[in-house]
This record gives sequence, C-alpha cells and structure tokens, in this order.
Amino acid sequence: MDAARVAELRHFISQCKSNPSILHNPCLSFFKSYLQSLGARIPPDPEKETVRDDMEDTKEYIDSKKHDSLGEDDAIVESDIELDNTDIVEPDNDPPQKMGDPSVAVTEEKRDAAQEAKSKAIEAMSEGKLEEAIDDITEAIMLNPTSAIFYATRASIFVKLKKPNAAIRDANAALEINPDSAKGYKTRGIARAMLGHWEDAASDLHVASKLDYDEEIGLVLKKVGPNAQKIEEHRRKYKRLRKERELKKAERERQRQSEAQEREALSALKEGEVIGIHSTSELDTKLNAASRTSRLAILYFTATWCGPCRIIYPLYATLAGKYPKVVFLKVDIDEARDVAACWNISSVPTFFFIRNGKELDKVVGADKNALERKIAQYAGST
Repeated sequence: MDAARVAELRHFISQCKSNPSILHNPCLSFFKSYLQSLGARIPPDPEKETVRDDMEDTKEYIDSKKHDSLGEDDAIVESDIELDNTDIVEPDNDPPQKMGDPSVAVTEEKRDAAQEAKSKAIEAMSEGKLEEAIDDITEAIMLNPTSAIFYATRASIFVKLKKPNAAIRDANAALEINPDSAKGYKTRGIARAMLGHWEDAASDLHVASKLDYDEEIGLVLKKVGPNAQKIEEHRRKYKRLRKERELKKAERERQRQSEAQEREALSALKEGEVIGIHSTSELDTKLNAASRTSRLAILYFTATWCGPCRIIYPLYATLAGKYPKVVFLKVDIDEARDVAACWNISSVPTFFFIRNGKELDKVVGADKNALERKIAQYAGST
C-alpha cells in the first residue's frame, strides 16, 4: 500500500477514535462487521437506545433488564423479548482469511485459471468437502481478486462451515466490489442471522430478495423477520414509554415551578391586612402576585389631609379582614407620587378593582355602600 493510502487510512482511524458513531453509517457496515469479527466492541448507536448493534452475545443481551436511573417511581424496567434463537452459533474467532490484492493486474490467463479453481470449489462443495472447497475458491480469489462472485461463493461455504464472521468478511468484500451483489447480501444476511443480529440480517435479506429472490431467502426470512419485528416493536414501545415519562416529568417540573411561584406570590401578600404601597415597582410586585394567585386586587388611593379618606379607611380595613383572599392595597398620593401619576389620580379616595392586571371597575369618593357592594360582587368570583 502506498504512502498516500496509508495516510488516508490513518486519518480515517483518527476520525473513528474521536467520533465512534460514524461506524454506524450504513455505507461503513462492512468495516464495522470486520471490526466485530476481530472481537472489537463497537460503541452503541445513539439512534438505537434500546437494542445494541454490536450484540456479541445475543442471549445475554435479550435476557438483560435495563433500569432507568431517573427515580424509583419513574424507573422503566424493560421486559424480555421472546425470540427464536435455536439456530444461533458461537462467533468464530479464527484469524481473517486470505484476501486478494485488488491492485494486482488480472490477465486472461489468470482469469481462466481462477474460473477453473472456482469450478473445483463448487464440485468439492457438492461432495461435502468444504475445507477443500475453501482452498480452491481462495486460489480463485488470489488469481482474480476483482470478482465479487468469488468472495460471495466463499462466504456461502463459510456459512455451511458455521463460520459467520468469516462469511461476513467475504460478503463485505463482494459488496465493496459490486454493491448490487444479491449473493453478497444473501450470505451476509444468513451469517448475521447465525449470530443473532436479527435486524441487520433482515435488512440484508430484504435487499437480496429484491435483487434476486430465491426460496432459501424466503425460508430464512420466515425466522429472521419475526425476530427483527419483535425487536423493533420492543424498541418503539420503550421509546414511547420513555417519551411519556419525560413528558410527565416535564409536567411535574412545570407544576412544581408553578407551585413555587404561587408560594412566592403568597409570601408577598398579607391575607386579611391592608398592604401599603410606596413605589411603582412595589405595586407591580403586588399586582403580579395577585395575578399569579388569581386574586382580586383593590387599589385604594388616599392622602393624610383627606377627611373622607379618614372616614372610610376603617371600613376598608374591616373588609380586608372579611375577604382574606382579596388583596387590599393602599397608596398615599403624596408619598408615592409616581404611582398616583401612573393612575391619573385627580381626587381621593379612589378605589380601583383589578384582576389579572386589568381594571374591572372603580369607586370615586367615600361611598361606603358602593365600595361594599362592588367588593362583594367581584370577590365572589375570586
């Protein structure tokens, strides 16, 4: 391999180290499978929270129960998935088989010799001499490493030998040469099914059936399909449950914040008492607190020199005790001139009835009957 290709490979490996999730890109599935066949563990795909792509031991994975750590009351314990695992085999961990050098020039002579070696492999395979068939097809690959069908053929022999990882390596090589190799997808799908990689197996077999359907693909899909479907339904179910739990958690948090705001608002109000207001900011605080607690607020403007104000204030204070859920406010127009200016006060006493920041009504003058009547009217809807 020349220096430029080595540099490109080094750069790619560096990218994989910094961002392992790129290995889940579908176009890199051959590389991911190759790494797994060597015993590497691939970090889980962030898009697949429930089902791991790198199931080194399917039974152990399926039987495991995952607990959510967001609280005992909210914990989600995943149920087991009942899958048909009868034909799963132990992963083969043999050293990688010989691969041809795609840069080698293939002459007509080599091409003919490769075809002859392939024929021998087919004959040996038909006689059940699988190891001999591997040797013959490997010779064909060495002579003509540009043939996808040679790799796919060897992959099918490895399947018969129950060596799924070796089969996947060859199927990946076949698909790299010919992305439309039906046999490449078929053998890889069968090999993945042998390892219990049900979703990947179903994906490969469905592609193979579209490219060149045969009965064997249909038979394998009858087992692989239901398993893959169960896993997908399991994932969707717990994704939905997690989403529902997150929504409930968010709602509880909103409720807690609302209750905290209400408590804060209530702490700013003095039930049964008249609250003195000395500035616009203080008034805004009290009116906002009244709005957050859905309370009626009465804003009373007075002055120390006002005789009618002195006459009506005892009644106002008594009504504050009678209606503790109503916010009774008092503003001295000489002390809080800015507040009086904002409300355009031209005479005192003046009473404003306010709910949710909006003026409902007002009483001008020391009209005790009107004041009591309107407080009773608007307080009744509080």
